Amino acid sequence: MQLPLVAPAPIVSQHAEAFKDLFENQKQYRHFQNYLTGLIVLPNKSMANISRCILDSADKTNLSRFMSESPWFQEQVNHRRLTYLHQETKLVRKLKSESALAIDDSLCEHVGSLFEYVDRHYDHADDGYPIAHNPVTSHYVSGAVRFPVDLRLYRRYEEITQWEKFVLKHFLGTTIPKKKKERQKLHKQVDETLLQDPEFLALHQQFRTKIDLAIDLVRSAIRHRLRFDILLFDGWYLSEALVAEAARRHKKWISILKKNRNLETNSFQLKDANGQPIKFEGEHVSVEEFVKQIPSNAFKMVVVNEKTYWTFSLTVRIPSLGKVRLVISYENAKLTNTYVVLVTNALDWEAKRIIATYLLRWPIETFYQDGKELLGLDEYLMRDAKAIGKHWCLVFVAYSLLHLDCLPSPLAKEQVPTKSIGETCRQQARALIELLVIQAHKMLQNGENAKSVFDSLFAKQLAYASA
Repeated sequence: MQLPLVAPAPIVSQHAEAFKDLFENQKQYRHFQNYLTGLIVLPNKSMANISRCILDSADKTNLSRFMSESPWFQEQVNHRRLTYLHQETKLVRKLKSESALAIDDSLCEHVGSLFEYVDRHYDHADDGYPIAHNPVTSHYVSGAVRFPVDLRLYRRYEEITQWEKFVLKHFLGTTIPKKKKERQKLHKQVDETLLQDPEFLALHQQFRTKIDLAIDLVRSAIRHRLRFDILLFDGWYLSEALVAEAARRHKKWISILKKNRNLETNSFQLKDANGQPIKFEGEHVSVEEFVKQIPSNAFKMVVVNEKTYWTFSLTVRIPSLGKVRLVISYENAKLTNTYVVLVTNALDWEAKRIIATYLLRWPIETFYQDGKELLGLDEYLMRDAKAIGKHWCLVFVAYSLLHLDCLPSPLAKEQVPTKSIGETCRQQARALIELLVIQAHKMLQNGENAKSVFDSLFAKQLAYASA
């Protein structure tokens, strides 16, 4: 048995009025509140389970129609959410120069393949290819203020172009290989021919890389008038196109630099432990080889957020990226184990500031964790892409409302969230339990016996269990 929902969660009731005019009628508005409440307090976030737990909904298909057929638009809801957050957080946000937009992506894994646009995507964590959706998201960070901004669904080239179907259409009897390298080889052999097919060409032109989506998310954040001067992304997104977009927008950026990237050897001078210049053969040297040549006495200790790092920084040129600042960072004084190389166009920033700023990217990771574990970001069973997009939109709304409850007072000495998203979810669940107890007490006072009260409150769940 799960918690019967006798009313919207208090935090939903507190803020939902800001969205009311976006819905055609009171029923749609109530479905909006009920769905948010289910995401926040129920262990099972599926639409069917939320419907079973709502006491004032007579038909389990009502919520389904709200997600799949009702004429409300997720773009309008998301824009209203961001406008509302901008207004509600103005007293606790930091300056534009200290605020950042982080870009990343995550997998929403599934067991079946009946979901629209689902496909096998590479998972860095276990080096596998699970069936999943792969949304790319942006996240705003300004001091204690941290919330998701927007989302774009990444679709693999082979999925969006129906590549295998067209290979078999034009190359009868071809065996489609399963392994990545063999498929890439087949791409080189057949793609030129496939592009002569107008139908395939039209699908090919719809494809957008994750870098394309990241650039679109940056532009979207600017259109929404979010105030930030810094872009943060991991090494996968470090590309000439995204860096160029940052330059056009006059944004600073920080990323991870992969160890196989090359540095231009004529752009810097590195000295050995005795102060003598180190000579490198050739025009380029890999980051990995460069780090091996840095003398241990060149590393300096810095402390960021009470954690100690040993760092070396230098300005260099990188092909396709231009002049940048590097920070090589170890977590121990012996300079053993792994190291991280940060890269930025903020040429005048010192190592401590670069590390501290890049760490602002962490809230996007905690959003993915909280979104999946607490709010059902990946817990949906609707198959239609439009309905899935609405689900993601409402997860963003639920997270944002909870986050508002976590913000410190503008006068607080320490400007960090005062509690976690999980704590706030538990508080909302407790408040609804209190309302449920009050409801049961009123029913008992009106002469109903305990069994009748129980059967009334859990009727829909009991009917499902016995079906």
